[in-house]
Amino acid sequence: MTKIVYSACFGGFGLSGEAMRRYAELKGNGWSASNDNNFSFWYLIDETGKRFSDDDFRRDDPILVQVVEELGERANTRFSDLRITEIPAGTKYRIDEYDGNESVLTIDDYDWSVA
Repeated sequence: MTKIVYSACFGGFGLSGEAMRRYAELKGNGWSASNDNNFSFWYLIDETGKRFSDDDFRRDDPILVQVVEELGERANTRFSDLRITEIPAGTKYRIDEYDGNESVLTIDDYDWSVA
């Protein structure tokens, strides 16, 4: 099974500062977390100085999953409600979103028309 992180509320996906710091700690090798004090926007910095936001994460990233499992509610921003769902390994999936409220859907969740 593969674990997928999504946000189950209107507002959108986002990680708290604590979650970003924990992600950087687990990533290791010179990774760090910082924020833009003007907007309280958190981002990661890799060993080369490149910046990554939480929008850059793969939702099945094992480190992301670990952070959300470890921190629970503390991984959320005031606009997110992070959850984890499991799907069979190798399953095609996508994250659908409406006003930030996300759903993890597989190919079997859609009704298909045949031409």
